Amino acid sequence: MASRKVLLLFAFTLLLSSSAVVSRTVSSEFTTSVLNVSFVLQQALDILSIEPLEQEFVSLSAINSSSSSSFSLPLLSRDTIFKTQMKDYVALLNSRLARDSARVNSLRSKLSLALNQILPEDLSTPVVSGLSQGSGEYFSRIGVGTPPKQYYMTIDTGSDVNWIQCQPCSFSRCYQQSDPIYNPKLSSSYRSLGCNTQQCAALDRAGCSGTTCQYQVSYGDGSYTVGDFVTETLSFGNSGTVPNVAIGCGHNNQGLFAGAAGLIGLGGGKISLTRQVKAKSFSYCLVDRDSADSGSLEFNSAFPSDSVLAPLLKNPKLDTFYYVGLIGFSVGGKPVQIPPSVFALGSSGNGGVIVDCGTAISRLPTQAYVALRDSFRKYAGNLKSTSGFALFDTCYDFSGLSTVSVPTVSFLFSGGKSLNLPAKNYLVPVDSMGTFCFAFAPTRSSLSIIGNVQQQRTRVSYDLVNNRVGFAPSKC
Repeated sequence: MASRKVLLLFAFTLLLSSSAVVSRTVSSEFTTSVLNVSFVLQQALDILSIEPLEQEFVSLSAINSSSSSSFSLPLLSRDTIFKTQMKDYVALLNSRLARDSARVNSLRSKLSLALNQILPEDLSTPVVSGLSQGSGEYFSRIGVGTPPKQYYMTIDTGSDVNWIQCQPCSFSRCYQQSDPIYNPKLSSSYRSLGCNTQQCAALDRAGCSGTTCQYQVSYGDGSYTVGDFVTETLSFGNSGTVPNVAIGCGHNNQGLFAGAAGLIGLGGGKISLTRQVKAKSFSYCLVDRDSADSGSLEFNSAFPSDSVLAPLLKNPKLDTFYYVGLIGFSVGGKPVQIPPSVFALGSSGNGGVIVDCGTAISRLPTQAYVALRDSFRKYAGNLKSTSGFALFDTCYDFSGLSTVSVPTVSFLFSGGKSLNLPAKNYLVPVDSMGTFCFAFAPTRSSLSIIGNVQQQRTRVSYDLVNNRVGFAPSKC
C-alpha cells in the first residue's frame, strides 16, 4: 500500500509539472490574429502581371573560405524573376502545388535512401519528371568564375551539392535557363577535382573519368544532374568572393530546374556552401511568394534579440536536413492534443520535424494534422466555410471582406517556447475572389516538414555552433 501511495504521489507531481510546462507555452486567454484579406488578394492579382526584376546584388562584406566575417545577399521569390505564364491565380497555385508535391517526394526519397543505405541507380538512362514549370521557390544572383558571370541560383536547405549547368551541354541534355550557360573555358579560376580529393570523397554518389571526379545527384521526382566536380570562385555582389568552392559542373541535367542556372546547397553536409565557408551560423528571411520585395540570406550574422529559440537536432543517419525540436501546436492560445512522440526524431533516423525553405506547404503526420485541423475548425466556427481545393480540405469564403479575425496558430517548441504565426502564414488564397485555405497538409510519412509559407516574413536563424534555431517575425 505504501508503494502505491508513492507511485500516486509521483504521478500527481508529474502531472503538475506537465501542466506547468503547457501554461508557459500557451496563453490562458483565447487569442486571435487579423488577416488583411484585401492586401493579400491584391498581391495575388499583382503577381500575375509583374515584370521580372533586374537586380544588382551587393554583398555586405568580402569573405574568404577561412574567415568568419558576415555577408549577405538578397533573396527573391521565383515569380518576381521568371514571369509567370499562368492565366489566373488558380492556375498559378496549381503549378506551385505540383512543384511542392514533387519537392516533398524528393525529400522523402533522400531520407529513405539514407536510412536504408541505398544508392541511387545509375542515371545513364534518364528518368525525367513530366512537370516543366521549374523548381525552386527562392533565388539569388550569384557570380561564378573569374571574371564572374552572374546567374540566378536556387537556394536549398535540403541539399548539399552546389552545381551549375555547364558547357558543353546540348539541348537534349540541359534544360532551358534564363541566363547563358556557364562556360568553364572563360574562367581562370576553374579547377577540376581529382578522384582522391576530400571533396570527391564527401559525395554520396561519385565516380571517375580518368583522374577527374564525377558527381551525380538524383532527386525523388526524377530530376537529376551529372557532370564534373570542380572548384570555382563564387561572388556575392561587387566585393564578396569565396574561392575554391566545390561545385558541380553539370553536363547532363533534367527535371524540375527550369529557369535557374543551378543550385546552392545550404544543407548540413560536408560539401554544402555553409560548411565550405565555415559558417558558424546562417539565416534567411523569405518574403511572401506573391511579393515583389526581397528577403535576404545572411552568414555569420547575430541572432535577432527577439528570436524564439528551439533546439537544432541532428539525424544520426543524414546530416543534410535541419531538424527542430517541435512538440506541438496551439490554436487560439489553447494547446492541441497531440502526443509529442508524433514529432520525435527516433534514434534510427525516422520521424522528426525539419525546417525546409524549398517546401511550401507544411506536412504533418495524419494524426497531428487531423488534430490541428479539427481544433482550428472548432475555434473558427464563426467563419464562412466553403469546399476544399487540391490538397486543402479546410477552406473559407472571405469574399467581400477587408479584414477578418481568425484563431491564432502557434508552434510549440521543446524548452517551453511558442511562436505565434501571422494569419497569412496559415491561411492562403487559392483564387483571387476571396477563397482562403488552411495551409497545412497530412502525410502518411513520419517525417514532418515546416514549409516556407509558415516561414514567410520570419528571420529563421541556424546557430551551427550551439545547435539552436531562432525564429524572429518581421525581420526581412
